[in-house]
Amino acid sequence: MDRCGAIFLCLCLLMLQNAAAEPRKELSIMKNMEAPKARSSFSFPGQLHQLEQMLLNTSFPGHNLTLQTATIQSLAFKLSCDFSGLSLTSAAVKRVPQARSQHAMQFPSELTRDACKTRPRELRLICVYFSNAHFFKDENNSSLLNNYVLGAQLSHGHVNNLRDPVNISFWHNQSLEGYTMTCVFWKEGASKQHWGAWSPEGCHTEQPSPFQVLCRCNHLTYFAVLMQLSPALVPEALLAPLTYISLVGCSVSIVASLLTVLLHFHARKQSDSLTRIHMNLHASVLLLNITFLLSPTFAMSPVPGSACTALAAALHYALLSCLTWMAIEGFNLYLLLGRVYNIYIRRYVLKLCVLGWGKHSVPLLLLLRPPGGQGVDPL
Repeated sequence: MDRCGAIFLCLCLLMLQNAAAEPRKELSIMKNMEAPKARSSFSFPGQLHQLEQMLLNTSFPGHNLTLQTATIQSLAFKLSCDFSGLSLTSAAVKRVPQARSQHAMQFPSELTRDACKTRPRELRLICVYFSNAHFFKDENNSSLLNNYVLGAQLSHGHVNNLRDPVNISFWHNQSLEGYTMTCVFWKEGASKQHWGAWSPEGCHTEQPSPFQVLCRCNHLTYFAVLMQLSPALVPEALLAPLTYISLVGCSVSIVASLLTVLLHFHARKQSDSLTRIHMNLHASVLLLNITFLLSPTFAMSPVPGSACTALAAALHYALLSCLTWMAIEGFNLYLLLGRVYNIYIRRYVLKLCVLGWGKHSVPLLLLLRPPGGQGVDPL
């Protein structure tokens, strides 16, 4: 009996050692994920999926497991089909060293409904928290609130279309007024240049207070909050007067420039280079004011996208041409005042016209290339 008891005790110790040593594999993967070389779009997804599978299949004593490194925190929970809901807060678990603000996740009782239809012996819920946004970079280099990414996954299939959504709360130690907050999830494979992209599908954004953002999402994945500076809106009391001032000012400029150009052609006098430069400048100002006045109309009314794109291109071209002709005016004035003699340049006005009108047409045509390329954005 003593020998059998000793053997049984040794076996128990070996099992406990194996159970204690098993989570170290997850920790090693988490530490490898934090390495700079692992942040590429090629190696990180594979390591993340490996970590998820290990957390879903690992064995641990008790009902939950917590592992963490400097910027990653992993949680695993054993669930049953009589699941009544779960609430996790950053105050209830050990804080990640770099985490400064609070966060919380609330899972509804509906979470295990579909998974329990197959009558599994045990369900596993895992949560992976990141306090570094470098792991989830998209094409727009989006800014995330607190640089937090909170992820959750349930064993035995994907969780989608929940009637009672998952609530994810983010708090900040300063007021978020003046920012536009959007709850998003990481959609893997949605980008050609990166391993995923942020998408707001299935998530609803609320702000119960200036310091909190509440995301209500009907599925499980990796969640975050995009931050964007809100544009300063012009008060209604000032919008109408400013609109009328712009309308009147541009109209007066159009009439004056048009009359100047028409009178010049009507006079039919032999003009020198200085007068021709003035006329080109007036023509560029005339084109700029016309496109500027048409822009609000095309932006507000339902017009074809091609017309809006053409107007945006014309406005861009007119502005660059106007600035170029202003620079040409300054250069010509320098020649007249600084270099009075020996300033004859063969075909001087023709060369200036190529510079003032033709310089900006080439890049503009490249932007307006047919579909399949990156055209200019509509107004």
